[in-house]
Amino acid sequence: MITLASGVSYIDLNFLGVRGVIATVVLHGSAGVALIDPGPTSALPVLRANLERSGIAIGDLRTILLTHIHLDHAGATGTLVREQPALRVVVHEQGAPHMVNPEKLLASASRLWPGEMDRLWGEFLPVPAERLDVVKGGERITAGGRDLEIQYTPGHANHHVSYFGADTGIAFVGDTAGIRLQGGGFVMPPTPPPDIDLDTWRDSLARIAAWHPSTLFVTHFGPHTAVEAHLAELSDHLALTSGLVKASLARDGTDEEREAWFADEVRRLLLRQMSASEAQAYEVAGRFDLNWKGLARYWRKRDRGN
Repeated sequence: MITLASGVSYIDLNFLGVRGVIATVVLHGSAGVALIDPGPTSALPVLRANLERSGIAIGDLRTILLTHIHLDHAGATGTLVREQPALRVVVHEQGAPHMVNPEKLLASASRLWPGEMDRLWGEFLPVPAERLDVVKGGERITAGGRDLEIQYTPGHANHHVSYFGADTGIAFVGDTAGIRLQGGGFVMPPTPPPDIDLDTWRDSLARIAAWHPSTLFVTHFGPHTAVEAHLAELSDHLALTSGLVKASLARDGTDEEREAWFADEVRRLLLRQMSASEAQAYEVAGRFDLNWKGLARYWRKRDRGN
């Protein structure tokens, strides 16, 4: 585990054998241990091994805090609850039904990753409703010995929340503050379907900024202390990538061709700033074809007046 502050650490889940792609936060105090976004079940052996090396057993876990319910963030939750039935799971009210019955979530994900669900994510077990602590945003909770504020931060997903510890100045922002891999430094907006909403996303960035955090912790990947610059870059890149998708929709050809054009444009953008291996890691963290799909859906809904 890598220490951020007293009682606050994080683990690199080494997702698909690639370092620096998915991080799980560990809050540990005398009242027990909390995890923020435990990651997919496919990476659970790495999570478990890192906890054990730090003297933490699964039985020491008291709370799982989910920023949102996407498989790369929440996938291992049900498996951990099965092993430690006393666990409490904090989740936004719009995500809670899908944790209890993940059938629709898994059907949607299977359309995006046909034939790859087991390899990428592993099992996604349901969580009993009585284990959930359902939030809306605006609450204050204690987990892992830390006092945390919760804000509703949609845009990437309509069930996304972020957590802030005023004592450390760290805001745990999931995907709302984008993907910024430590090797590359570029802030990439993750925009998979179906919930992308650029207006609510910008409102969410304002809520995060209003905390005046000293550090942003993004699941993909890790802590970043130049907070204002990071949020400004994400806002700029939301405009850039959404503009590219809008331009692609005006091109002749099929959606597959438009999607490929967008992905090539993004790759060229990244390769001007980083190595090919660093750019490839961004595709592992957030596939460019899915980013196109989410933004294309957003623009087409706007054009229909929805």
